[in-house]
Amino acid sequence: MKLSCLPVSFFPEILEGRLSVEAWARMGAGLRLDAIDLSILFLPDRSKGAVAAMRKGIEAAGTRVAMVTTYPDFTHPDAAQRERELLLAEQTVAVAAGLGAELLRVTAGQSHPGTGREQGIRWAVEGLRRLAERAHGSGVRLVYENHSKPGAWTYTDFSEPPEIFLAILRGTADAGLGVNFDTANATAFSPDPVALLEACLDRVVCIHAADTAVRGALKPVLLGTGLAPFAPIFRRLIRAGWDGWICIEEASCQGQEGVARAAAFVRRLWGECRQEAGG
Repeated sequence: MKLSCLPVSFFPEILEGRLSVEAWARMGAGLRLDAIDLSILFLPDRSKGAVAAMRKGIEAAGTRVAMVTTYPDFTHPDAAQRERELLLAEQTVAVAAGLGAELLRVTAGQSHPGTGREQGIRWAVEGLRRLAERAHGSGVRLVYENHSKPGAWTYTDFSEPPEIFLAILRGTADAGLGVNFDTANATAFSPDPVALLEACLDRVVCIHAADTAVRGALKPVLLGTGLAPFAPIFRRLIRAGWDGWICIEEASCQGQEGVARAAAFVRRLWGECRQEAGG
């Protein structure tokens, strides 16, 4: 298991320029994370020079980028906008590659009022398949998430309902698209998060370790203090021989202490689950 973190708690500070990406990288290195995660929103300048400079600063801090998160909206009812979303997503693949990231988190799109269920599934499958084709050979693995709603969006994720998420997965089965399994979203919106993991386990590349205080809505809390069933999820991953990235989605708004406590929780519980499995 390799450990990274997407610093959701620090998004306002980073986006407003009060905390640099390099400072976040130094924090992550100081906490002994194996890498850090970035949102594409952290890079308003996506020119090759700016991306190279950011990578240099991150590596100078003693770490690297595991995953970049981005927000393609392939379910927009306007076909021209869907094409623009594809082009923008293709650009983010190049950015992720320039940063040396292994993974790029992608989404299906928003639940636009003008998008019907079957239409949305068809458009999401088409967009994700086309993006996977264009990402081929980039060195970046695309991972699709059982997502909820980022602050950058107006509406919730079209594939927030587990049955739609799984339908889109079936439609992309041969596209080389992996899964970023989010534990908080699965807990909030699925009746059985472990069963949802089981349904996509063969495609799980990385885990967004996140927690929620309630079901039926996403209310982020410090890892291990909410309802997400981390121990059963970790045990199932270990039994499957899974040993990929666990990327903490830290959104408890407890600053560096929140990241440190979340990392300690994951390391301790993963170790305990491995011992139980005889590993």
